[in-house]
Amino acid sequence: MTDRLRIALAQLNPKVGDLPGNLALARAALADAVAAKADILMFSELFLTGYFPDDLLFKPQFIKDAMQAARDLVADTAGTEVVLVLPTVWWDKTGLHNAAIVAENGEIIATRLKRELPNTDVFYEKRYFTAGPLAMPVLIKGVSVGIPICEDIWHASVCEHLAMRGAEIMLCPNGSPYWTNKQHIRKELVRARVAEDDVPMLYLNQVGGQDELVFDGASFAIEPGDKLVLQGKSFATDFIVSDWVRGDDGWTCANGEVTELTTTDEAPWLACVLGLRDYVHKNGFSQVVLGLSGGIDSAVVAAMAVDALGPENVHCIMLPYRYTSEASLADARACADNLGVRYDIVAIGNPVDDALAQLAPIFGDRPADLAEENIQSRMRGVVLMAVSNKLGSMLLTTGNKSEMGVGYATIYGDMNGGYNPLKDMFKMEVYRLAGWRNAHVPGDCLGPSGEVIPQAIIDKAPSAELRPDQTDQDSLPPYPVLDAILKGIVEDELSLAEIVVLGYEPALVQRIERLVNIAEYKRRQSAPGPKLTAKAFGMGRKYPITNGYKDRSI
Repeated sequence: MTDRLRIALAQLNPKVGDLPGNLALARAALADAVAAKADILMFSELFLTGYFPDDLLFKPQFIKDAMQAARDLVADTAGTEVVLVLPTVWWDKTGLHNAAIVAENGEIIATRLKRELPNTDVFYEKRYFTAGPLAMPVLIKGVSVGIPICEDIWHASVCEHLAMRGAEIMLCPNGSPYWTNKQHIRKELVRARVAEDDVPMLYLNQVGGQDELVFDGASFAIEPGDKLVLQGKSFATDFIVSDWVRGDDGWTCANGEVTELTTTDEAPWLACVLGLRDYVHKNGFSQVVLGLSGGIDSAVVAAMAVDALGPENVHCIMLPYRYTSEASLADARACADNLGVRYDIVAIGNPVDDALAQLAPIFGDRPADLAEENIQSRMRGVVLMAVSNKLGSMLLTTGNKSEMGVGYATIYGDMNGGYNPLKDMFKMEVYRLAGWRNAHVPGDCLGPSGEVIPQAIIDKAPSAELRPDQTDQDSLPPYPVLDAILKGIVEDELSLAEIVVLGYEPALVQRIERLVNIAEYKRRQSAPGPKLTAKAFGMGRKYPITNGYKDRSI
């Protein structure tokens, strides 16, 4: 039995399915733990497979390969003093499990199975895993250690069971994605478990982007008495080492560094930047291209891309037509200059006019409408995809959540692209972050300081410029109103009557709901983007395209 433990938390950025790459990350962390003379090294949930592998888990060879990778890492502990707590997939006679194996001196000494399998929002573990029983603590170097896995701590009975059976310390591996206020929600949860069970808990979270999810790290530990004794970096990898001592009142942290959490103002920007960077790099790209219109959305996406990848890897293209204003041309140029990116102009006048001429016999004498406007947007999409194909750059699309909510976007036009950093960000939040970014250079961002987004872009009325003197408010309510109604419909799942009570006109609320419903087919075909809120389109909100339900509450 020991009265001192040095515990290392590997807050790393795995890639789903990359078993060799993730094993290499784990081996490097094990070497760091040996060098730090750590007694215990813990990894985040399903580390070797990455979180979450989705239907890779239905592939028997993937499971065999993942378990072999785990055994290979276990073997590496031989001859060291480090005890490994490795969350991994594990198959036994009862089925496939989300598990954690404990290994010492080259041997597996215990296996613990996740009991509470989440099946809400972005989590659907019951599709793949068999739940484990309420588990006993594991004896590590003479210390009784509880290992609840992620969702387990959201259910008081799991930690209570471990504490009642002698657990002195809780080690909790997690794959917990970011959304607004998530860091504080986690901390309040752990505070509750620690207060109930009078046992300290170390909470380890992974970091990095995985398709729509962004994991923000920010691992931490809390001991009884509501003491935050260590905290890792937000939105960045970290290797966190802390010393723990046993006293008359149990285990306490003798030394642990507390890194300040990212602010709620900064977090959405960092989430978008990290999600974009990892989506680009993990899918084998190094550069991106986007249409820079002189509007707020494309300017913000350009700034995020520069922060994520560096200005040398961002290519902006202005694609003017006859309705493009001189102000937009000037603003786009100023934004590109501020960011230091490559900037080209490709006029679409001739190809659009040629298309309209060829379509004239089919269109006949019908008045011009959205069909003609959409040809402009789709021609821009054709040009941008051509550049993407020829130069090997990933095309970014730039529509925000407000526009995607009501279908104010052209499918196969401005919706073209591999990734959309603004997909889960309402229009007014885009404006807020533009002003915020002009005053800050956050985290490990690679862009310049100062006014990266020209104030003229922030100040002017938004417009798609698809017809003379067009503004978004010609067909949409003011964005503060639209965002509030959309939040009620999409994020809060309010009835129309409940939204009307908040002060909005019944006819407008009904119109917005109809637009949301009929645009589902567009959203189903839209590019992925980082989940920033509790209810994002796509992964966080799955509605049928063919949908006959009518809210008749007003």
